[in-house]
Amino acid sequence: MGKSSNPRRLGDNEAQAFAKTIRVSPQKLNLVAQSIRGLPAERALAELSFSRKRIAGTVKTVLQAAIANAENNHQLDVDRLIVSEATVGKAFVMKRFRARARGRVGKIQKPFSNLTVVVREVEEVA
Repeated sequence: MGKSSNPRRLGDNEAQAFAKTIRVSPQKLNLVAQSIRGLPAERALAELSFSRKRIAGTVKTVLQAAIANAENNHQLDVDRLIVSEATVGKAFVMKRFRARARGRVGKIQKPFSNLTVVVREVEEVA
């Protein structure tokens, strides 16, 4: 007589991983997320491994978590996974200030982001 379970938002051939409050601006994170959208999971991991962007390591960790979720929780074949979605969202902004000349203030904004990676099992990987 409890509440009914929440319906699954993803398809049966999909798995996701979510990371919140990543210390980078959404614009910079989206550049890295854009580079892996639509790629096979194995190639996306290679792309992130050799990326020169600082945040690529965090994105790689989230992608590995999505692949592990697909394998362990949903029994999907790891070799046939592609990155179907890599969504970036805005979390919050820490506001700081720095004293400037003549009693003025320089505003410093430290943005945070959220990242959702969805992997999908396809019939044939290109």
